[in-house]
Amino acid sequence: MIEILKTILIGIIQGITEWLPVSSTGHMILLDELISLDVSESFRQMFLVVIQLGSILAVAVLYFKTLNPFSKKKSGAEKKQVFSLWGKIIVAIIPAGIAGVLLDDWLDRHFYTYSTVAAALVLYGIFFIVIERRRKNKRPAHETVYDIDYKTAAAIGLFQILSLIPGTSRSGSTILGGMLVGVSRTAAAEFSFFLAVPIMLGASLLKLIKLGFALTGAEISILLTGCAVAFFVSVAAIRFLVSFVKRHSFEVFGWYRIVLGGIILTYYIFFAR
Repeated sequence: MIEILKTILIGIIQGITEWLPVSSTGHMILLDELISLDVSESFRQMFLVVIQLGSILAVAVLYFKTLNPFSKKKSGAEKKQVFSLWGKIIVAIIPAGIAGVLLDDWLDRHFYTYSTVAAALVLYGIFFIVIERRRKNKRPAHETVYDIDYKTAAAIGLFQILSLIPGTSRSGSTILGGMLVGVSRTAAAEFSFFLAVPIMLGASLLKLIKLGFALTGAEISILLTGCAVAFFVSVAAIRFLVSFVKRHSFEVFGWYRIVLGGIILTYYIFFAR
């Protein structure tokens, strides 16, 4: 029962931080120090990735109409528009997909440290603040996700490679990349949601294949609980972010990242055993 309660808390944190540009990895590192699951290390690593399946389902549910090109309610032109959007999503995920497969283990060995996470949190927090202030009152070239062309999608995909470094934030790197190439805040956030579906699904399957599918009943319960909690919390987090960026900038998330990076660095220097 204690492990299930821990799983629920982890699912809440994951569901919130996966979509906000604040680095789910940074939060998970701190949370793991406080309430580490009593499971094997291999399962723990797999769980922290596979729990994202719940978050993926949230995107599929919330944006089903947007991403479904086969709806009978859509006109021929609208279906073509959705197919084109999927084409841009595929173009954008290719760079990070290739880099992830080739560098996954190497990055885990060399960059999954508290100092790397803290540095990435602070650095990209500064980027958010600087970029938001520089583009203030500037009209974006791409207002909606449908306005994004293939060249812009490819550029966003290259920025997504940065998210392979722990602490960067997958949504943070794609949103920053989108804004730098002229995409509106709302469109950048939504496009980052869409890119997450194949990227996170692939990462989850890769971890499952590496660990194997021979899970105990307790491990299955933990996985299902975590995914379910992550789903419901993700639905709320996505709705919040879309509503928030229509009226506000991402600057507040930049400051939050800087503070969190400082907390992680301070904790590991002075308090971690």
